[in-house]
Amino acid sequence: MSRAAAKVVVTCIAMLVVSVVMALTALVCVGQQVTRKLTNHDITEMVSLGLSDDVVVDKIHAAEATDFDTSIEGMKALKAAKVSDAIIRAMINPRPSIAGSAGSSADQKPAAKADPNDPNSPHDPGIYMYAKTRTGVELLMLEPTVYSQGKSGGVFASAMTYGIAKMKWKAVVQGPHANLKSSDSGMAFYFYFEEASAGLSHASFGGTTTPNEFTLLKFDEKKDSRETVVMTANAFGASSGTDQKANVHFSFTKLRAGVYKVTPDSPLQPGEYCFLSSVGIGAYGAGSAGASRLFDFAVLPGK
Repeated sequence: MSRAAAKVVVTCIAMLVVSVVMALTALVCVGQQVTRKLTNHDITEMVSLGLSDDVVVDKIHAAEATDFDTSIEGMKALKAAKVSDAIIRAMINPRPSIAGSAGSSADQKPAAKADPNDPNSPHDPGIYMYAKTRTGVELLMLEPTVYSQGKSGGVFASAMTYGIAKMKWKAVVQGPHANLKSSDSGMAFYFYFEEASAGLSHASFGGTTTPNEFTLLKFDEKKDSRETVVMTANAFGASSGTDQKANVHFSFTKLRAGVYKVTPDSPLQPGEYCFLSSVGIGAYGAGSAGASRLFDFAVLPGK
């Protein structure tokens, strides 16, 4: 081999060695950067810069590796450096999501959000109308409505016949129309009873527990009110039955404990209606001992 060729070989070997050394150095630097751990010193440096607790905690949670000293002595030094308790808690448990969710994602499923229009979803105690609307089928709660002391009819006839003629007591609701309205004449109703809450089972409704203790009535509509007969009486006794002309027959099905589906036996005609608790009628007529409540709604003419 000539001297020139040997010189070229030596030069190539030297360049190869330099390249290998540079590559190894780069790998070492990268390795150092990847494996560098966040320490107490880093935390105190960030705190001294005036960074907020949230920023420092986020930095701790984002760190790939940490090497914190959270011993008694280490925490003394951290408090001396004015490191907050929130940051120290993050240093003690830098991976809360990992520690807290081990097995939770596999074993626990997020609770499904209850659909307020699904009759099978939990609902507050009450009576709900299940009817078609512009956006679909909705479950709408009937709010209790106060009716005033029942007014009597046939008083003069009763007096003239020495109590033989019957008198009528009426439940009177102020206002010509109910707040809740629907044009769906094929609506159904859901009753949710709950003894532990002030709902349908509350004492003001006589402790009702089934739809069988309610009557569905069609109001006699007046200019400024709605009325329905809830009791008749004469000298030989009283009857707390409602006016049969106003009575709307319905069927009900028990879905589960305390939950019933109520369906009118025929489509409801346009008008004003209410559910009235039969056990809530007093000995002397509806509301005679004071104002009571019913659940009213209206059926609008179909379009």
